[in-house]
Amino acid sequence: MSAKTILVTGGAGFIGSNFARHLYNKYPDYRVLVVDALTYAGSVANLPEGAQQSGRYEFWYGDVRNGELMDALISRADVVVHMAAESHVTRSIYDNRLFFETDVLGTQTVANAVTKFRDRIERFIHISTSEVYGSALGEKMDEDHPLNPQSPYASAKCGADRLVYSYWATYQIPAVIVRPFNNYGSYQHLEKVVPRFITSCLLGEPMRVHGDGSAARDFIYVEDHCEALDRLLHVPLEQVAGEVLNLGTGRHIAVLEIAKAVEARMKTRVPIEFIGDRPGQVFRHTCDRSKAEKLLDWRPRTSFEEGLDRTIEWYTKNEAWWRPQMWMRHIPIISAGGKRELH
Repeated sequence: MSAKTILVTGGAGFIGSNFARHLYNKYPDYRVLVVDALTYAGSVANLPEGAQQSGRYEFWYGDVRNGELMDALISRADVVVHMAAESHVTRSIYDNRLFFETDVLGTQTVANAVTKFRDRIERFIHISTSEVYGSALGEKMDEDHPLNPQSPYASAKCGADRLVYSYWATYQIPAVIVRPFNNYGSYQHLEKVVPRFITSCLLGEPMRVHGDGSAARDFIYVEDHCEALDRLLHVPLEQVAGEVLNLGTGRHIAVLEIAKAVEARMKTRVPIEFIGDRPGQVFRHTCDRSKAEKLLDWRPRTSFEEGLDRTIEWYTKNEAWWRPQMWMRHIPIISAGGKRELH
């Protein structure tokens, strides 16, 4: 793959900024375009250091629902990686309209622009989520697992996921759908469980755990996710066009286990506070990644323990980055039992 221009929507968010940084650092011949609305979860502080002065990185402040802007950017791109989305399950419970506007209508706008310029777009990678599956019905979840979204966020992402598939089927755009399982790592907003637990230990505050803490997820280190997307950029298109690919480790970890692991690795003692279960809680996600292994020759290289150590080190050294997010670490919701709680 010679020098390319790659557009990353949502490229100032957690996964998007990690991927943009991956591309910028690894491929000096590539031009990286990033568009982001800079909502609470995105920040210019996430951009690669010095990138905007390099001549091969552009940041555009804008919304993926803006059709004119998407046309202008996608008309210049060879590859579109669509990550822009509202992504917090709990937040979607009380503010669900924004999720459907950004995740579904934003995806429609991007897909329309890709369709308009499909003669030059080599591939369109849509980042979906394992949340579209709901709770695992078997030992592991492959791409044929039924779609049973259990929160407004998950249902919005499910709508976007199937929308992209329909554009591939109808308009033959070069689309690939990726369903990553739970990501963690540097630059993740404090509303998410791993950085929330880490900063609780740094601050000497209780770690809040939903229900009894038995809800379990498959956690993939964000750099492994970026490596998978890198491979997806470079394999032959006919190998992946129209496909759905899971990205995960095949191992699930309970939320209570994560809290205890963070506490042990940080060598600190803070109380664990059990709160009501989150409405629409998914009991377990465990990834079957065999399709990605076959098509991309990819497998995660970072164990949860190794990734957790790296993540703890990053948050310990970067308090100036996460301190402004303190006011959004916890969200007031009405629990399944009708009680107002901070989640």
